[in-house]
Amino acid sequence: MKILAFSDLHLARRAAADLVAASAGADLVIGAGDFCNMREGLDQAMELLSGIAAPMVLVPGNNESAEELRAAVPAEVRVLHGEGLEIGGLRLFGLGGAVPPAPFGDWSWDVTEEAAEALLASCDAVDVLVVHSPPKGVADRTASGLSVGSTAVRAAIERLQPHLALCGHIHDCWGERGLIGRTEVVNLGPTGTWFEVGE
Repeated sequence: MKILAFSDLHLARRAAADLVAASAGADLVIGAGDFCNMREGLDQAMELLSGIAAPMVLVPGNNESAEELRAAVPAEVRVLHGEGLEIGGLRLFGLGGAVPPAPFGDWSWDVTEEAAEALLASCDAVDVLVVHSPPKGVADRTASGLSVGSTAVRAAIERLQPHLALCGHIHDCWGERGLIGRTEVVNLGPTGTWFEVGE
């Protein structure tokens, strides 16, 4: 299965147009959160992505809540937050929001480590874990060198060992990759990254 994945679109028109064009070759498109800015412009973001015909799976970032994202997407687009689904034999599970809570103010849609741990506990097997926040210690450092990833996400990766863990959130780490056990962790960014999963 050919997967085109991205994160942190933040209403960027050029990036969205490139994603729509590239998606013609995708079996699945995955978005790992932050489609709009500070809880505004989500409908506009979905309009920018409306040309994507491939199946699309999204998780909310901290710039939009799960409820807001579910209300904004077309019926055929799946939004995952604390739940999973299977597409073409590929098992996916999603978790959105800033984990741990981000220091951005009231607009940020945050999830505590405890809440994230409880949501991730319902997953017992997964091939691709899609999270907005990176795991602690991998693709999670700010420009000042602080490691701000999630311990709950890291623990889930260590327990589940999915083929891929796809994230975003920390802009300074867009494009970074690392390993936790046999799991490849990728901080995506808005330009789109290709993966081939399965036989």
